[in-house]
Amino acid sequence: MATPLDVLFADPAHAPADGDVPRAVVEEMRAYSAYLDGLVPPKRDIDRNILIATWNIAHFRSLTRKWAVPASSDDSPKRDYRCLWAITEIVSRFDVVAVQEVGADFRALRSAMKVLGPNWSFLMTDRNAGQGGNDEHMAYLFDTTRVSLSGLAGELVVPDEAAEFGFDEESFKRQFARNPYAVSFRTRDTTFILVTAHVDYGDEDVERMPELRGIAKWMRDWAANERRWHHNLIVLGDFNLERSDSRLYEAFVETGLSVPFLLQSHPRTIYGRASEPEAASYHDQIAWFAEGEAALIGLELADGGIVELWGRLLGDLDLTKASFSFRISDHHPLWVEFRLPS
Repeated sequence: MATPLDVLFADPAHAPADGDVPRAVVEEMRAYSAYLDGLVPPKRDIDRNILIATWNIAHFRSLTRKWAVPASSDDSPKRDYRCLWAITEIVSRFDVVAVQEVGADFRALRSAMKVLGPNWSFLMTDRNAGQGGNDEHMAYLFDTTRVSLSGLAGELVVPDEAAEFGFDEESFKRQFARNPYAVSFRTRDTTFILVTAHVDYGDEDVERMPELRGIAKWMRDWAANERRWHHNLIVLGDFNLERSDSRLYEAFVETGLSVPFLLQSHPRTIYGRASEPEAASYHDQIAWFAEGEAALIGLELADGGIVELWGRLLGDLDLTKASFSFRISDHHPLWVEFRLPS
């Protein structure tokens, strides 16, 4: 039975060790594709909309070359071809996806790019070494039929004069654990700079608070400057925030960064509850400056939300949420749709 992953299997070295795709997997992915059809707006003409997402794909590293790794198995990693199919099905619905937690073993990433096809490309950071960096990369996966690179790609580096960014020199370790990664994209008439981050999940006062304040201050100054060139600045990623009335959230928004209202009612991880979306982790955000000299130009927010994972995928395996996170993720993809100038 044909699947999107068949392109991988043209190389016998990538053929699944357990044979043909199980019918249950095909049926699950048909249902999940239908769910995505009803959730994510279609990619319209290039001058009509743009779809942007951020996703911490937990431990996005290697891949077991099987269709089905049972719940109890010695196979490692637990992420298999079934999971890869789900991940690529989600990514394919967007124009640009900022991905956090790409590991040093690129088998899953390379396989995903092969499945997405020749019109997809990616850029990523160097490996973030050290305890806070966790040997991770951050990446942008993007559909080249919809967007192109406009020239800028780089990491945000804090200067020695740390006090200029709103914190005492003694309170900041002089560099981010994982430097926020900025890349500029363009459609036919619109340029936008995405800045993705994965804030250090450490002590609130020593690690997280200084990084959040540093990012927010940097974004305000940079957004105001880029607006003069008719460029838009959007920040997205895993900020390891807590609920919206916490000190961490206030540090994130204190310079004017705004999380759109339509994203605020969605739980960010599979551990959150739809009835209380901010009661648990509120890590992932997409934000920009809505007012003043740093506000967006020519981008009108049209839609947004999360892509549900838990309860829709791998249901037959009777997994715990912790086990599920090693196969798909514990973070929901978070996304927005913008209308573009006519």
